[in-house]
Amino acid sequence: MSRIVCTFLIGLFFTAPTFGQDSLALVVAEKGDGIFSLLRKQGMDPTDHYQDFVVLNKENLREGQHLYEGTVYLLPKVEDAVLSSEIETDLNEVGLSEEEGKRYAIFGDEEALVVNKSDQLSGAIYYLISGHGGPDPGAVETYRDVTIAEDEYAYDVTLRLAKELLAHGAMVYIIVRDENDGIRNKRALEIDRDEVVYPEQEIPLKQLDRLKQRVEAVNELYLENKGSYQRLLVTHVDSRTKGQNIDVFFYHHKKSKNGKRLAENIHNTFLAKYKEYQPNREYTGTFSDRSNLYLVKNTLPAMAYIEIGNLKSKKDQRRILDPDNRQALAKWISEGILADFESR
Repeated sequence: MSRIVCTFLIGLFFTAPTFGQDSLALVVAEKGDGIFSLLRKQGMDPTDHYQDFVVLNKENLREGQHLYEGTVYLLPKVEDAVLSSEIETDLNEVGLSEEEGKRYAIFGDEEALVVNKSDQLSGAIYYLISGHGGPDPGAVETYRDVTIAEDEYAYDVTLRLAKELLAHGAMVYIIVRDENDGIRNKRALEIDRDEVVYPEQEIPLKQLDRLKQRVEAVNELYLENKGSYQRLLVTHVDSRTKGQNIDVFFYHHKKSKNGKRLAENIHNTFLAKYKEYQPNREYTGTFSDRSNLYLVKNTLPAMAYIEIGNLKSKKDQRRILDPDNRQALAKWISEGILADFESR
């Protein structure tokens, strides 16, 4: 769909159905801007206003989520903006109580603040595992003469997902964790080897030992929290043949009704989002049983195993490397999780 010219955008300023005319502002996208970075420049929390921004401007976004340089965009209501995550002062100094929000160091200084959105997931416990890590970076590729690795992108999406779930009242355990790498709003994420497994276990070199370590960490926590609503989400970046682009797809254990429902709910959310934002592009992602995978076969909680793209595909790299896209992936996964919890 062609871009809307500035004059039409100004016309939209007066006709937007859900926002009053006197509360909308205009902003011009600069080179390198994504929705996430543009909102942050305006002092707005992207996790709270991303969806509102897309609704206001969806006729003027490439593939439903990318900005055009030099184009004028509408901002959601300024007075609705939640405290910017860039503010690093004490919660009490900015008038935010512990009930309204909390800071988590694991998300990094700029993204540490989690503002409460709802209590929809109150009582739910989620275990999040990102693929590879430690001595195993997963697939390694070159992007603009910089080496990038699969594990860094899976971890970034996992952190963003954790933040979304916490904002809705869930208890979250990040199983593979890196105290130095919070949520990063860059395309090329620096590779390191210092990830550990909850709580502070060094990740072993052998693949089977790594998988066993993660299974044991999750299963031990599951038994400690027995009787609670518990789910596991595993996030991976695939590494198929170069050039083979894939849509996000999901696995579950064939004998787990709850796991199947979880995977299906997230899958259905992606179907709906593609129909809304990319109506001319068929979504080909699937959900299916894959009980032969070690983590699927041996972990106790009902789970969904998520592949977010193929790092070896240049087309998929555009999805995975863009921090706005990683935020959208986390947001859509979280919406599927919310739908699953509500349908329990």
